[in-house]
Amino acid sequence: MSDRWGREQVLGLAPDPASAKAAVGVARPVKWSNTGSDGEAVWGECQGSGKSVYRACADLTEPAFRCSCPSRKFPCKHALGLLLLWSDGTVDAGPRPGWAAEWLHGRRERAEKAAERKAAPGAEAKTKDPKTAERRERRVDDGLADLDQWLRDQVTHGLAQAENAPYRMWDDVARRLVDAQASALAGQVRGLAAVPREPGWPDRLLEEYALMRLLVRAHQRRDQLPRELRDTVRSRVGFTLTQDEVLAQGERVRDRWYVAGARDSEQDRLTTRRVWLRGRESGRPALVLSFGVPGRPLDVSLMVGTEVEAELAFYPGAQPLRALVAERLGTTAAEPPDGTSVREFLAEHAAALARDPWLARWPAMLGSVRLARSGNAGLHVVDADGDSLPLRPTDPWRLLAVSGGAPFTFAGEWTPRGLRPLSAWHEDEGVVIL
Repeated sequence: MSDRWGREQVLGLAPDPASAKAAVGVARPVKWSNTGSDGEAVWGECQGSGKSVYRACADLTEPAFRCSCPSRKFPCKHALGLLLLWSDGTVDAGPRPGWAAEWLHGRRERAEKAAERKAAPGAEAKTKDPKTAERRERRVDDGLADLDQWLRDQVTHGLAQAENAPYRMWDDVARRLVDAQASALAGQVRGLAAVPREPGWPDRLLEEYALMRLLVRAHQRRDQLPRELRDTVRSRVGFTLTQDEVLAQGERVRDRWYVAGARDSEQDRLTTRRVWLRGRESGRPALVLSFGVPGRPLDVSLMVGTEVEAELAFYPGAQPLRALVAERLGTTAAEPPDGTSVREFLAEHAAALARDPWLARWPAMLGSVRLARSGNAGLHVVDADGDSLPLRPTDPWRLLAVSGGAPFTFAGEWTPRGLRPLSAWHEDEGVVIL
């Protein structure tokens, strides 16, 4: 990988703001020795406190990191500081030292062996026990029947009781769904507890109830649905596929995928990272998820502002969106694809909703937009035709500084409550992670 990453991209890899701040402090040439780079990797030795010297190395093709320091953060401040020096052009080319070459060679060997295991005969997913699957189907059916009755009771008795209802009201229903092995639907029920705290909550809550009832009824009539829609309904309820099953059954699409944005969310001590991609040639959106528990780092291999030449395997469904990286061929820094107009984006989103009415998020890549304030409605992005989309309440100053009043390319995550900024691109600033 010959293209250098920008400082924004490097700092976007930091596990938290404290690590990003510490990395800036470490990124001083006087603290480093024996640095070097060869296009695929960058390495160096950083002077720590006292006599400690830490060896840091980064594999630029993934990316992946190694450091001899005792930090539990990943990547640590030394790896990030080294990458900042490389980004600034202060790391010269040179031959790999033995310790860096050994680590990189080991990574390549492990990757090759993993690929061989997947390709070996018998590596495909084992057939599930029919009796176990049948028992689970019955449990899910019973759990959804209880949920259906609960939803009807909420509408019959009116929504007013929800405004001051304790969290236990939602949690009890969610626990019963977990017991029924409908975990995805349980998560949606837990999310309802926050709705009565929002402006205009009665409409929103009724909408959520209606979508859940639609899902329940669709699952009860699953045998009458087209296969793709049946796959969508089952995944929304909580029937999951293993990665091997997705790789074997999912649609494969090879393209140059621009990494448009990423966002982390946390629930029950589980952190979920959503990474949004856009195919350069296909124009197709894709969502790659990774999960992390305390002490386990999230995947940082898809960097915002880079372009990954790869083959993705999409999870089956009526509107395939989530995907796995089945094969990665290379990564380069790149400008974003040409964005759409607001009207084109809304048409794309409407078509996706027609295929999957339970979509909660959809990626937007808008071209030549400006920022504007619309009375009390807050900040909007406005395209050349004058069409606009509202931004979710957020700190506007960074986005205002990037745009400077001029048109820019914008990537965001569209939700029922507005457009959440993810990244922006301006010809004078490059990519900026929001």
